[in-house]
Amino acid sequence: MINFFLKLKHWQLFFLLLGIPLIFQFYTMFSFFSDFEADANSNSEDILNSFDLFPIIMILFTVLFFGWFWSIVMGLKKQIPSELKMQTGRFKLFFFFPLIYILFFLIYMTDFFNGLNNTNDSEIIGIILPLHLFSMFCIFYTMYFVAKTIKTVELKRTVRFGDFAGEFFLLWFYFVGIWIIQPKVNKLSKN
Repeated sequence: MINFFLKLKHWQLFFLLLGIPLIFQFYTMFSFFSDFEADANSNSEDILNSFDLFPIIMILFTVLFFGWFWSIVMGLKKQIPSELKMQTGRFKLFFFFPLIYILFFLIYMTDFFNGLNNTNDSEIIGIILPLHLFSMFCIFYTMYFVAKTIKTVELKRTVRFGDFAGEFFLLWFYFVGIWIIQPKVNKLSKN
């Protein structure tokens, strides 16, 4: 899987990360409005049924997005000079927490929309809010570590945040950053 992401062209990665969700979005909206026009008496259950594929698309996007990050770090770390080896223990912890959180959150939301969950709203906010904030922190740390890895491999020296801030923000705004980061990753992975 690592080589798959390292060899993908920027346009292929863009299609996987943004094209598939956008096609799903257009399909959902088209079917929703088509059903609405065909039957003026549409009920809310029909509307919710159009979102049955949302968890699958969300899981697919999450696996692809985080798989790209994992591939960059694990695929390029062998090119870091031995005196600069970066410890990946914290990265792995902060990498897997959001994945597990997103999975459980999707399961909870699916149960919630299907009426299978009867928990109190204040209890849920008390649980989800801190987990969500920590998950966001983990995602930012993951982007930080990925950007640092790219720049360390590129410069072959110890780097500071100022050296890789551009890569960090390109990863954060990945829909633009893919076009700049992925060709650099392709080049670095060939060395």
